[in-house]
Amino acid sequence: MKNKMKGTIYVLLCVSLWALIPVVAKLGQSTLNNHQFLFWSSLVSFIVLAVSVIFSGKIKYISLYTKKEWGWFSFLGLLGTYIYYLFLYLGYSKATGMEVLVIQYTWPILIVIFSIILLNERLNHKKSMAVILGFTGVVLVLTKGDLEHVNINNPTVIALVAAGAACFALFSVLSKKVRNEPLGVVTVYFLVASIASLISMLAFSEFALPSLNEIPAVLLNGVLVNGFSYVFWILALKSAEASYLAPFTFITPVLSAIYLIVLFDEPFVAVYGVGLALVVIGGLINSIGIRRQENA
Repeated sequence: MKNKMKGTIYVLLCVSLWALIPVVAKLGQSTLNNHQFLFWSSLVSFIVLAVSVIFSGKIKYISLYTKKEWGWFSFLGLLGTYIYYLFLYLGYSKATGMEVLVIQYTWPILIVIFSIILLNERLNHKKSMAVILGFTGVVLVLTKGDLEHVNINNPTVIALVAAGAACFALFSVLSKKVRNEPLGVVTVYFLVASIASLISMLAFSEFALPSLNEIPAVLLNGVLVNGFSYVFWILALKSAEASYLAPFTFITPVLSAIYLIVLFDEPFVAVYGVGLALVVIGGLINSIGIRRQENA
């Protein structure tokens, strides 16, 4: 139960930071494109994490990685810190934000599915209900109760966002098998993302510096929204089942709505409260179900 509590705390810290993704993506891509924004954000994440690794004395763990571990961590880094964000930032720059958010948050549902297939975790009716309630809450918030409001106007971009969501779900499930110290592992992830985004930026775009207005968004995204949030996510996955953690991630878009209201003066509508209630109820149902299984 102590590990489950730790997992809950870590995932709540994580989702509160992830909720800033639409904000930083909007503010950070006024002149930069998705390749450029991803490169600068990944580079900042890598630098901050590398400094943390050095001063914490955990660089010794990285020096002990085998070639197999370097290959495995590189693969995970490509999935979760490069492909996912490359397509996600493309979505926020080219498609309707509401459409992108809805598709983006299919990854918690895919986590449950991948966990059953790859980790042999059991799916019960409580986990199913939690996912259904969470997804319903997300849809209510993002559509403001008007389901006809979601119209896919850019199917190619939306398909890429969906592919990115699947990559992040796979990354999360496979990260469950990572037993190494998390700070060092996440540093490697963003080293890989920095190199991959530099290559794709030079191949498909061009080198460009952030404008003065974009620098705060790049720094916020690189240090917290991407960088240390991944440490919290890995710690959460090491403490609790991936399928247990998945419903909590539905809090993220609700928080995103709150951030947008506070920062951009968007009007609050009652359906936000309904959506948040469904998310919380879904998380509680899943938590109670697991506790009963452990106590049985």
